[in-house]
Amino acid sequence: MNLTRRDLPKLGLPLLATVVMFVVAGLLAWVSHIDSSKAERERNAAEAARNQIEQRLRQVRTEEQDIRERMQLLKQLQDAGIVGDEKRLDWMEMLRDTQRELRLPGMSYEFGAQTSVDKGNDTQHTWFSSPMRLQLRLLHEEDLLNYLARIQNKARAMVIVSSCRLAPTPSQAEGREVMSQLGAECEMQWLTARQTNSTK
Repeated sequence: MNLTRRDLPKLGLPLLATVVMFVVAGLLAWVSHIDSSKAERERNAAEAARNQIEQRLRQVRTEEQDIRERMQLLKQLQDAGIVGDEKRLDWMEMLRDTQRELRLPGMSYEFGAQTSVDKGNDTQHTWFSSPMRLQLRLLHEEDLLNYLARIQNKARAMVIVSSCRLAPTPSQAEGREVMSQLGAECEMQWLTARQTNSTK
């Protein structure tokens, strides 16, 4: 089919309609792209908000777990007598009872003045130390280990043994001390804590 100039006016309307259709199609594609970009931005924002909420929930759960662990530790310290004022009279009675239970030939001790050992690391408690020098007369080395283990388990304080020295005891002609074979001298620290808010 051959087109002539007389046919051009006849093609004007269809061509115009085609151009309009292309323009409309382009506009629809552009609007669709804008809508798609907007939807993607909204989806990304919603996902970011959800991630932030989930992160906050995880943080809250971690904080709750930390609080529970701290409360449990505090209760354990309170039950062990570590939190609160030092109970020196109870300590002295426990030392004598332990000596009698283990049937040790002799014992003497001396507590020093209580001092603060707070380094500022624990914001909830202030720690105090009471130094003690312990002297024991023993039948054998195992008596010392048993005595220290019982003290650390039974004392209403955190007991830290800094040093111990063992030496043979001179033989005695009379008295109970004739039974002792060894003498022990130990340096110890008795630690207690007080809650910071109760000391203010």
